[in-house]
Amino acid sequence: MNPIDPQHRNDWLLRAEPVEGVERIEAFFQAKAYAMHRHDTYAIGRTLAGVQSFNYRRSTTHSLPGQTMVLHPDEPHDGHAGTGEGFRYRMIYVQPALFQEVLGGRALPFIEGGVTGDPRLWAATDALLQQISQGLDPFEQGDALAELAHALAAVAGTAPARSTGDFASVRRAREYLDAQCHQAVSLESLELAVGRDRWSLSRDFRVFYGTSPYRYLTQRRLDAARAMMLRGVALAQVAASAGFTDQSHMTRHFTKTFGIAPARWLRILNGARATEILRNTAA
Repeated sequence: MNPIDPQHRNDWLLRAEPVEGVERIEAFFQAKAYAMHRHDTYAIGRTLAGVQSFNYRRSTTHSLPGQTMVLHPDEPHDGHAGTGEGFRYRMIYVQPALFQEVLGGRALPFIEGGVTGDPRLWAATDALLQQISQGLDPFEQGDALAELAHALAAVAGTAPARSTGDFASVRRAREYLDAQCHQAVSLESLELAVGRDRWSLSRDFRVFYGTSPYRYLTQRRLDAARAMMLRGVALAQVAASAGFTDQSHMTRHFTKTFGIAPARWLRILNGARATEILRNTAA
């Protein structure tokens, strides 16, 4: 087990610039990290030190070094230290659409319990869970994502592609939401753009992308909001530009999605970045 440096026990979070739909973080939390929340991506990672505990699908799970965490899209979960020494971990967040490019309409893989010791997933996540300071080439990332999608399907025992469900129309819906995420979007406009009724479209969207069309749209707005926050844009302006009704609307969705309020997320992230700059300067 990797020891936790007692000199760096304050909460911190490092975040790599997202590359083609994949976000990577490394973080340390002393006690409680996140309240219950859910997001529309897979969260896949490793605990590097300590015990990482979380409530997930009606039970409490503990992640230890040497295991792989795989949290399915749209499943509520939280995060806290399982012992008094805190925990350190790395995580990647992958949009289900990227895995569907490999799986071609198969049901999304589900790993029971959220933690596994299967060596196939450990090997398949190696490249994607490198140190945050080491950049990922898009070609390397794409290859690693394909390997990970196949490993997830194998470990989960994912069935062959469904004979029912219109994957092509669901893809059109996703592309429409991507293009319109900064504007007001109604169910009627989505139906017209895709040529499907809302109920069957919502059902198939959940099958192929693991979440509802509305939650997918909200996540794209939150992605835009975080990018603006990191550029120093005021929160009220961020909310308006990202497509939210107002700042409180954005804050509510941000906290439900990431388990942490926007101001605290930015404060922890900026503190970790400042510490990293000082370390590099001293070196």
